[in-house]
Amino acid sequence: MTASAGRPLGRVLVTGAAGFVGQWLLPALAAQGAELFALALERPAPQSRGAGIPAPAPDTTWLTGDLRDEAYLAQVVATARPDTVIHLAAISHVPTATADPALAWDVNVTATARLLHQLQQQREQRGTDPTVLIVGSAEQYGRDESHRIPLEETAVQAPRTVYAATKAAQEVLALQQWRANTLRVVVARSFNHSGAGQPPRFLLPALVQRARSLATAPAGTPMPVGNRSPIRDFLHVSDVVAAYISLCQRGAPGEAYNVASGTGWSVQQLLERVLARTGSLAVPFEDPTLVRPVDVPVLIGDPRKLQHATAWRAQHSLDDIIEDLLHAATF
Repeated sequence: MTASAGRPLGRVLVTGAAGFVGQWLLPALAAQGAELFALALERPAPQSRGAGIPAPAPDTTWLTGDLRDEAYLAQVVATARPDTVIHLAAISHVPTATADPALAWDVNVTATARLLHQLQQQREQRGTDPTVLIVGSAEQYGRDESHRIPLEETAVQAPRTVYAATKAAQEVLALQQWRANTLRVVVARSFNHSGAGQPPRFLLPALVQRARSLATAPAGTPMPVGNRSPIRDFLHVSDVVAAYISLCQRGAPGEAYNVASGTGWSVQQLLERVLARTGSLAVPFEDPTLVRPVDVPVLIGDPRKLQHATAWRAQHSLDDIIEDLLHAATF
C-alpha cells in the first residue's frame, strides 16, 4: 500500500542500500518523491537484479564505503544532510553472525553507534532534526516462558543468538539517543520477510530453490531440509518496505513497532506449499547440517501498534511470496 501522509521524507539516507530490502526500498522511496542517498560497500551491478525486483530508482546518489569507518561516515552524513535515515546495514544472516560474533557486534552495534553519533553531531551543528528508522528483528524476543503469542512490543526480550543479541543492543543504544538527546529515533522489529531477490541462504528462497531443482526428479528423491517445527510470521518484502516508509512518516519517536502479519506458518507448512506449487514429489529429510543449534519455536508478531500508528496493512499473502520466488530468474 502507499505509505500514509505524515512527516515529509525529504533527503533520505539508506544504509545497506545494495541488499535485498534496499533494492526494494529505494524505488518505493523514489515514488514518494524522496531525494535518495544510498550507502553500501559497493554499488549493485545491474546483472545482479533478478526477475520481479523493481527497477533501480533514478537519480540515486550512491555512496560506497564501510559504515565502520568513522571518518568516512562523517563525510556521508555531511554529504547527505538527511531529513530521514533508514538504517538497514547489518550482518543479518544468523549463522554468519554466529560464526563471527566480533564482526556482527562491530557492524550491528558499534557502527550503529557511530552513525547515531554523527547524526547527533550534525543536528547540533546544523540544526537539523532527522527521523532515524532503526531496523531490528523479531529474533530479539527469543524464547521466554512469559511470552504470549502473538508477541506484543511489551514482551520480554530474551535473545538466544549472537544476531538477536546484537539487534537488541542496537535498539537499546538507539532509544538511549532519543531519551538523552531527543534524536528522533523510531524502531522497527521486523519479522520474517521474503520475495524476489532474497539470497537462498534464507529459509523460503532456499526451500523454493531446492524444490524447483527437484521438480522433475523421480518420486521419492531425497530433499534435505532443516528443522521443520519452528513457526514463523512472513511478510512480502514490498509490504515491509511500505511499513518502513510509513514509520518514517508517522512513527512516534522513542517507540518500537512490530512489522508482522500476525499469522504463523510452520516450516513444514511452508515446505508443503512449496512442494505442491512446484509439483515436486521429492521426500524431505532432516539434514543435521541445516539444523540451527539454537532455534526459537514460535515467532509471530502482533501488528496492531503499527497499524494504529500508520494505517499500514499487509497487501500480499504467503502464496504471493512463493509465486514471486518461483518466477525470479535468480535468487
